[in-house]
Amino acid sequence: MWLLARLQRYWPELLGMLLALAAQIQLGWWLLKGPRVERSAVLRRTVKVAVLLASVWVLLGFFFSIQRMARWLPPSPGVVWLRGLALAWAMISVGEVAIWFLWRRAPQYDPGRRRLLRAAGGVLAAAPIAGLGFGILVQRTDLRVREVKVLVGGLPKDFQGLRLVHLSDIHLGAFLSERELERVVGVANELRGHVAVITGDLVSWRVEALDACLGRLAKLRAEAGIFGCMGNHEAYFNGESYAALKGASVGVEFLRQRSHRLRFGSGILNLVGVDYQSQRRPYLAGAQRWVEPGALNVLLCHNPDVFPVAARQGYQLTLAGHTHGGQLVLELFNQPLCAARFYTPFVYGLYRRGPASIYVTRGIGTVGIPARLGAPPEVALIRLCAT
Repeated sequence: MWLLARLQRYWPELLGMLLALAAQIQLGWWLLKGPRVERSAVLRRTVKVAVLLASVWVLLGFFFSIQRMARWLPPSPGVVWLRGLALAWAMISVGEVAIWFLWRRAPQYDPGRRRLLRAAGGVLAAAPIAGLGFGILVQRTDLRVREVKVLVGGLPKDFQGLRLVHLSDIHLGAFLSERELERVVGVANELRGHVAVITGDLVSWRVEALDACLGRLAKLRAEAGIFGCMGNHEAYFNGESYAALKGASVGVEFLRQRSHRLRFGSGILNLVGVDYQSQRRPYLAGAQRWVEPGALNVLLCHNPDVFPVAARQGYQLTLAGHTHGGQLVLELFNQPLCAARFYTPFVYGLYRRGPASIYVTRGIGTVGIPARLGAPPEVALIRLCAT
């Protein structure tokens, strides 16, 4: 039963690992069948060693992507980057094999067209490398500002145009430096928010990085203060209590299963924060007791899949992150494809259910693979408007 439970929990990592290992073997097989390699014993041995090393590299990359194993990962940025690039190579190799299999099944044409198709096939084969390279070198740090108007029924006049600056999934560490976080804070401050909110995942794995992250976030400027909730990565290394205490000492108030009332003119904004909501327990158990009649109730929750429950409990607005907007997103027939869609329908953007809304931000940092593709980082500016 224990083994079955672990397999069910980590099946995405295990499936990805098996596909990536199969891709290394297939790529090696194709290389060994090349005429130059077949004639050279040295090249054959070189290819076999390269396939073995790539397989071990990919295996370790997936091993350390599992949350429990990631705690054993040495904190050196170089080691973290090697793990991330291993996962990136796994994706590239699987993409290369898939493209090659599809291309080999394309119909054959006359020799003139065949040369053109061969050239096009070379361009197509380079697409996974070029795409992920763009995601690592360019889009990973291509910070955007996303302004969103949220319509709220019965919004008090004093709340019209109220600005909430929303940050999430910072993941300060090897893939996001303190200098880059300072730039994010500067962009957020230019938006002149009435309230600043942070919906979890301050760092990836190391509690030691919390001091630096909270020190930078304390420089956020908002009229009514800075508030936040905890993400799954704070839970992974048991850093929730430390983050809350350190945050309180620098002016960042984390709401852990509690509410905080803010008054703007004659209206009350009731901010409620909860810790990361595990799928192994009922979502938002007892959270309806913090809903305040007559106030605008805003829930801060890291993972967005709680939205249907939050809407039923009476929260007019939920702010969440967790998905990174998909982080690596491909468009196919005008439909975005990403791994996040396997566990939540609320991947990115504004969703409504009756009078309730949720905004899911793409966040700032990355985890696992040091790349973003089709989902650049963002600072979200939420403007409240009456219906």
